Amino acid sequence: MLLMKILQLLTIAALLPVYHATVINLVDDVRNLDALPGISSSFNVIFPPAFRRPDGYEHREALFGVPPYGGELAQNVYYADSDLCGDDPVDKTGNYPCPALDPVTGKCKDWQSPFILMVDRGECTFVHKVRRAQQAGASAVIIADNSCMCDKQDQSEGHGGTCQHNSGQCTCTSEVPCESFFPIMADDGSGGDITIPSLLLYKQDADVIISQLKSNTIVQVQLTWNLPAPDDRVEWDLWSNPTEPISSNFQKSFRPAVESLGSSQFFTPHFYIYDGVSNNCHTGNNCGTLCTNHGRYCAVDPDNNLSEGISGADVVAESLRRLCIWDTHGGDGVGSKYWMYLEEFLKDCYDPSFPNEPRSFPKINDWMCSNNVMKKVGIDSNTIESCINFSGGITDDVVNSKLKGEIDKKIEQGVIIVPTTYVNTVAMRGSISTSSVFNTICAGFLDGTAPEICGSCYNCFDVAGCVHEGYCGGSLPPSPSPSGGKKGSVSGATLVLSLLITVGVMGGGGYVYYRRTQREMRDQVRGILAEYMPLDDGQEGGTQMVSKAGGDMANI
Repeated sequence: MLLMKILQLLTIAALLPVYHATVINLVDDVRNLDALPGISSSFNVIFPPAFRRPDGYEHREALFGVPPYGGELAQNVYYADSDLCGDDPVDKTGNYPCPALDPVTGKCKDWQSPFILMVDRGECTFVHKVRRAQQAGASAVIIADNSCMCDKQDQSEGHGGTCQHNSGQCTCTSEVPCESFFPIMADDGSGGDITIPSLLLYKQDADVIISQLKSNTIVQVQLTWNLPAPDDRVEWDLWSNPTEPISSNFQKSFRPAVESLGSSQFFTPHFYIYDGVSNNCHTGNNCGTLCTNHGRYCAVDPDNNLSEGISGADVVAESLRRLCIWDTHGGDGVGSKYWMYLEEFLKDCYDPSFPNEPRSFPKINDWMCSNNVMKKVGIDSNTIESCINFSGGITDDVVNSKLKGEIDKKIEQGVIIVPTTYVNTVAMRGSISTSSVFNTICAGFLDGTAPEICGSCYNCFDVAGCVHEGYCGGSLPPSPSPSGGKKGSVSGATLVLSLLITVGVMGGGGYVYYRRTQREMRDQVRGILAEYMPLDDGQEGGTQMVSKAGGDMANI
């Protein structure tokens, strides 16, 4: 028993470098890119107008938060003069600009909502800063970088100098040296509660805005979010892995929606695979059970048990199987049988407590269960096995073309978090659900080209139910699709006719109400007059009456 324990510890110790190397490699893969694709927002200054730029300001979007795709935000900016790395309540009186002091406290008046908050970059995570700004009432956050971007000369010197950038000059100091790569505003794992957008601004640009704010100048900025809509077909990707629980409910329920969108969309699934070669898993012990192909293609062990249970190699194998299922049945971009496989796999080959229990995992190491599911939905397992072997398989020390393709695509798109959905090359933020993905796809069509189902179900309270019934039957009516619908859209003539009918009905109802009120009033007047007797009918302008009870005279 003691010997077995020692061997297990030695195995874990031998595998520790791969986890460290994986993290380092992940960052290096992304930072070797000139810029991450998928920037969907634009940022510009509205006031003072002298600081507005024709093409806006370069920036980096956060990989967390929920941007309002298709919308815009134009508000005044306050500068907190802090990095918000503490835990104390945010001081809303220590701000710029400070146009007026509170006569009671002698401090600046609180930030007037709504507002966008600018804060300094610091030692804490981006999520921490944005969360504190959100709690303070900010509708968006601009993080001012405190480091210049270095050119090669500055990088070789290690400090000092002036680096040139497209939007201006930036002076580096020994205290805050230049950086070789613009930081990525990544999620630290706790950003699920962030609901406001945020971005990182280059130092030389942020300094200009801060100087205006510190001089008590009102600065108003505009942020807009648009999905590229190049044509009448939206292309979208989902990055996941077979054991991540976050997108499992989505994958189990999205088939009716994707079938209703049909050829108007084109879906491609992707799977997050680690490069074992760059992580030194292709030599030595091949990183144990984490990898296939003698350490070439790896995945994290989902249950953190390297000696039993589901292994990283099992994750890679199931990923490859799904890639082959898609290649065989997904040529139309819809892939109904692929989605059917996911549905049934989630029912038959998953622990019943998945994904609600954190220690429950799918039975991806049970190949018989997978084969039974394929047979159930009409997929030929022999065809899929041939595809797996033709791509390079998982046992030999050879390159697998499909798995290598996933690694290359991951680096190209800059994917660092799973699950992640890309719509028209733009990374979708926020939760992955049937409603959110469906609405984002519908927002990505060229104006007037969205399919009929978008006109019926866009922003419906229950998108899944709307897709099933063909109309929005939830408590909230559907919003007009931002791209319009090919069919089922409301024409101008229909709208005018509907308005005329509505006005006619309301007018008729108003006339009936008017006649009824007049009749009731006349009856009441007659009742009052019955209490009086006429005195003189000859006075012009009215009839003089006196109450039989001896009341005052009145003209009526």
